[in-house]
Amino acid sequence: MGDGREEVLDGLRRQVRRLVAELAGPVRRVRLRSGETVLEVEWHDPAAPAPGADPEAVVEPAVETAPATRRRVVRAPVVGTFYRAPEPAAAPFVAVGDLIRPGQVVGIVEAMKLMNEVTADQAGRVVEMLVEDGKPVEYDQPLIALEPPTGQG
Repeated sequence: MGDGREEVLDGLRRQVRRLVAELAGPVRRVRLRSGETVLEVEWHDPAAPAPGADPEAVVEPAVETAPATRRRVVRAPVVGTFYRAPEPAAAPFVAVGDLIRPGQVVGIVEAMKLMNEVTADQAGRVVEMLVEDGKPVEYDQPLIALEPPTGQG
């Protein structure tokens, strides 16, 4: 009985990941039910700050708006809990000073028991970790500050 449930749960996880990737905008919540089929999808209102969020922190992307620093950021793909390593005792995916490439996994965000990889969309050197390990994050929140590789701007 446990094995069959696990297979169904794995299948649902795959389907939810695929569904969330296909939906437009930041998804706040997905609810599935098998008996009498129910599917709910709730989107974030991008104009409204998240409940309990500090409005100053949400509005102030100081890392991006300072053009003199040339910093770029890697952002949270979903709402959840940010982890710097694949498991508690493991080494972090990246550390300050590391050179990363586009597509490289730089962290994970756990949302509804699903582990979502955070990948870099650009190359750069990690100059600052903007979120501590195990802390909650909002959709599109800056997680890691990057400087472009030498010779790029």
